[in-house]
Amino acid sequence: MTSVPTPIPSRTQYVLEEIKRRILTGRLTPGQALVETDLAAQFGVSKTPVREALKTLAGTGLVVNSQYKGVTVRMVDADMAREVYDVRLLLEPEALRRAVRRGASLDAARDALARADRATDTAERSLANREFHRALYVPCGNPLLGRMLDEVRDQAALVSAVAWAADPSWDREAGEHQEILRLALSGDAEAAASALHAHIASFVERAFPSAGIPAQEEDGQA
Repeated sequence: MTSVPTPIPSRTQYVLEEIKRRILTGRLTPGQALVETDLAAQFGVSKTPVREALKTLAGTGLVVNSQYKGVTVRMVDADMAREVYDVRLLLEPEALRRAVRRGASLDAARDALARADRATDTAERSLANREFHRALYVPCGNPLLGRMLDEVRDQAALVSAVAWAADPSWDREAGEHQEILRLALSGDAEAAASALHAHIASFVERAFPSAGIPAQEEDGQA
């Protein structure tokens, strides 16, 4: 018998989303302590929803709980970036390849790019960029593959937030996104997957040169 996930209480969900937003937009920085009493006072809630939200965020890899330091925003280094982007390189281009081959609608990806172009701040553009990538892999036809990529989505966004803070590269990435979508809409699954692989690899290579992201295979597979 399949178990039904327990719904997250609304206050916990609110606190969860707000802490996540602050982390992914750089308002809460890697290594920063997350004190339950302080956060509860900021959000006007008891410590219970804050504690539950932090547990959930620890499960997604955005925060870590240390016996000595307590809960802190996860640090981002070359090793962490390599682990996260390795997974993306293995799975995301293949998911896009499958989505294109099955003729899936990419309207959501087109809409996300339009929102990114209209964005007036970093947070809005970052969210739109995340939605663009998700819209490329979700219609792959394999829900498990989509969920696996969702698992590393927040951690990838944390890597991006740190990289963008040090060296904003929005314009370059916007151009790469447009080319990936153009190839996908043209029905060229291999070229679209190859362009996506190059886009993901080049980003982390620029931001973390010592990450050691593997080069693309000669046969064009991710």
